[in-house]
Amino acid sequence: MPKPSSIFVCQSCGTVHGKWAGRCDSCGEWNSLVEEAQSQNAKPAHKRRKGRGMEFVDLGGESPDVARLKTGIAELDRVTGGGLVPGSALLVGGDPGIGKSTLLLQATGKLAEGGFNTAYISGEESTGQVRRRAKRLGVSEQPVSLGAETSLGPILDGLISAKPDVVIIDSIQTLWTDQLGAAPGTVAQVRACAQELTRFAKKSGACVILVGHVTKDGQIAGPRVVEHMVDAVLYFEGDRAHQFRILRAHKNRFGPTDEIGVFEMRESGLSEVPNPSALFLDGRGETSSGAAVFAGLEGSRPVLTEIQALVAPAAFGTPRRSVVGWDNSRLAMVLAVLETRCGVSFAGKDVYLNVAGGLRINEPAADLAVAAAIASSAFDVPLPSDSVVFGEISLSGDVRPVGRSDARLKEAAKLGFHRAITARPQKRDENDNSALPLIAIKALPDLIRRVEASTESGLDHPSSWAA
Repeated sequence: MPKPSSIFVCQSCGTVHGKWAGRCDSCGEWNSLVEEAQSQNAKPAHKRRKGRGMEFVDLGGESPDVARLKTGIAELDRVTGGGLVPGSALLVGGDPGIGKSTLLLQATGKLAEGGFNTAYISGEESTGQVRRRAKRLGVSEQPVSLGAETSLGPILDGLISAKPDVVIIDSIQTLWTDQLGAAPGTVAQVRACAQELTRFAKKSGACVILVGHVTKDGQIAGPRVVEHMVDAVLYFEGDRAHQFRILRAHKNRFGPTDEIGVFEMRESGLSEVPNPSALFLDGRGETSSGAAVFAGLEGSRPVLTEIQALVAPAAFGTPRRSVVGWDNSRLAMVLAVLETRCGVSFAGKDVYLNVAGGLRINEPAADLAVAAAIASSAFDVPLPSDSVVFGEISLSGDVRPVGRSDARLKEAAKLGFHRAITARPQKRDENDNSALPLIAIKALPDLIRRVEASTESGLDHPSSWAA
């Protein structure tokens, strides 16, 4: 029986089907199967001609360290682990208009200014459009090789002759190769183009940076196999209503995956933010109820942000729980602990939680700050304005210490805070004069009692918050 000349590939997950169906059996997406021609040139494994075979080396052998390419943008170098690695492939994703092309064009100009041979290939814009943006960003005078092409063949031929050190492809979804009959942007085309560009990076030693579109769920469009091909996956996050932009590493073979880079969008492009804490707390006015300053960690960097909570009477029978910048299920757990262990009822009340500045917090150390902000709003009493809050809450109501407390306290002291509401750490250097005095919270009911005492005293700095 002859093999079918075409296959049907899901454009959402990449699963191959022998015949068309309205719904993908693997991911459940509807109308996502697209017909693609199947190659007839592949030979079975038992008919392949035996070759020389691969060569093996010892695991303990010496390999020279490769010097990294500094982009000239410190926040970008921080996220990549200290700079770009020659011969690596990076994938940068983000929402439309978030600033991916702006950041990479600025980095290209900085690299060219540093003497590196750089190439910027745009598949979405013409050379005139890229030149106008470069002029606005102030990098139009740099010796950057600019091209506008979507066909993979001419792109590879041009790169082989130009021999650049860094290549920017904007974007991978616009490229296509004539070896496949599928349309540009399909799973087969994205996979094939990404594989060829990654192979070019490994052979030539150039660093190739691919720009990827994202879906409505925030995932990079195309097959997930592309994320496995490349060496690093960076996501550009942020709300276009805010001026802050956050570059976060989700995968990095040459550095940590929990570092972030913070940028501020301005008319002249993206500018670095060396002290994100001061930026996120900028404009914080008089202390009001429902606000707590959380001392968190993003990678190796301590970052202070304001957590805002509002507890209001529900207008309808079912109360709302709305969260921006934090985990919704984590909020449900904190509310359950407050109700069960502390006797604070939220029946018939809406609870809104927001992380100021557009930052998204993922660590459990924010539990105590969230509980403090909610209790402050529920009792309508402000927390001490000179205090930061951090700590993890267990289901029993205990407050547990978190890691790297010393870095959090030093960052808070540098920004003018005078004390910290947290669990008492297991070990603390008594000779460390830079650390803040601690208001030790052993269990969550202790925090609620202090908030209630503040309500009764009616003072801005009541004795209930003494260290």
